[in-house]
Amino acid sequence: MSERADQAVAMFLEGCNCAQSVLVSCGVGRGLPRETALRVAQAFGGGIGKTGNLCGALTGALMCVGLQCAAIEASDKVSKARSAGMAQWMIDEFARRNGTLLCGELTGADLRTPEGQKHFRDSDALHKVCAKVVRDGVEIVEELFARESG
Repeated sequence: MSERADQAVAMFLEGCNCAQSVLVSCGVGRGLPRETALRVAQAFGGGIGKTGNLCGALTGALMCVGLQCAAIEASDKVSKARSAGMAQWMIDEFARRNGTLLCGELTGADLRTPEGQKHFRDSDALHKVCAKVVRDGVEIVEELFARESG
């Protein structure tokens, strides 16, 4: 078990969204201020604005790729290619672990509707699904960065 993953799950269960939890846990140690991470990731929870699209835990993890190897200059093709490769690996690994990239498919709930929100609560998706994908997001970031540095 990873200390960062434990931190992310705790943040999530305390009320931060999935993207915030992953980005804060993985980004603050890489120079990203906590408040900035919370602000940047705010709209990405619930599959981006609670639309059920790309899982927020994955989007938070993908934001960490930019912290690790972003192209600062528009002409930096090496960093762009490296970050694209890292993102593709991360997306593939998240899909392998979870069977889908989509929040709505993971939770079985449409968070835009009262019925979907009720289903989300009644099925305990918060603990059974979302806490797991938050942990996966952090673990995937850690695994990728360990591979990159090793």
